[in-house]
Amino acid sequence: MKKSRTLGPTRVPGLLAVLTLLLLAPVALFAQGDSSAKPAADLFVGKYKGIVKATGGNIDLRIEIKSENTKLYGSVVTPRGEQTFAPTELIDSKLKITLGAVNAPEVLVLQLRDGKLVGDWQAGKETRAVELERVLAVNSPVAPDLLSGEWEAAADAQGQAFPFTLVLKVDGEKVTGSSSSQLGDSTISTGSWKDGKLAVILESANGQIALIATLVDGKLVGDYDYGGQLQGKWVAARKKP
Repeated sequence: MKKSRTLGPTRVPGLLAVLTLLLLAPVALFAQGDSSAKPAADLFVGKYKGIVKATGGNIDLRIEIKSENTKLYGSVVTPRGEQTFAPTELIDSKLKITLGAVNAPEVLVLQLRDGKLVGDWQAGKETRAVELERVLAVNSPVAPDLLSGEWEAAADAQGQAFPFTLVLKVDGEKVTGSSSSQLGDSTISTGSWKDGKLAVILESANGQIALIATLVDGKLVGDYDYGGQLQGKWVAARKKP
């Protein structure tokens, strides 16, 4: 009979002891507003369409975003016509676009959330909610690849941060890759990226680890389950070059 790889209850104390010895000080990935975890400007690049929500009826909105070095520029199209915006950098993981005349500017503040652009359109004293989705190229069957690459992650293990590295490769909706930490290496046995949600199963020496997450402000944020015996939150940011 094939020996089960599921983490048994009797092994949990040992696992917790190892985690306790290896836990480092809480890492910056869990800190709110950490500038080192800002999403790369390239994640914003693309074409989007959506609406500006208004009391008198929704307003159609289209945006095209391009990048040059670390700055973003492009154009905004509304029923009033098309306007371009000058190169600008991300501030606190948000893209700020200033439109209109100098004496009567309109400001569009956007951030990435679950693969969408969401935010506010501010005109004078009025603020309207904005939501946009990516426009895929003709014959493109899947959303742009926002996951492939190396991620620096941390799991919340009973109130302390346990760091690990996650390498992901996306092919359509299929996700493959691996993970490594001071506990050892793991490989992804099954994985998917669908409707803005990541779900993978890691095969480790001590059992299976299930990870689920969504993209929030350029970071992967979600939950983990270690063999049905240890659960918690985890978060990851792209590894800097």
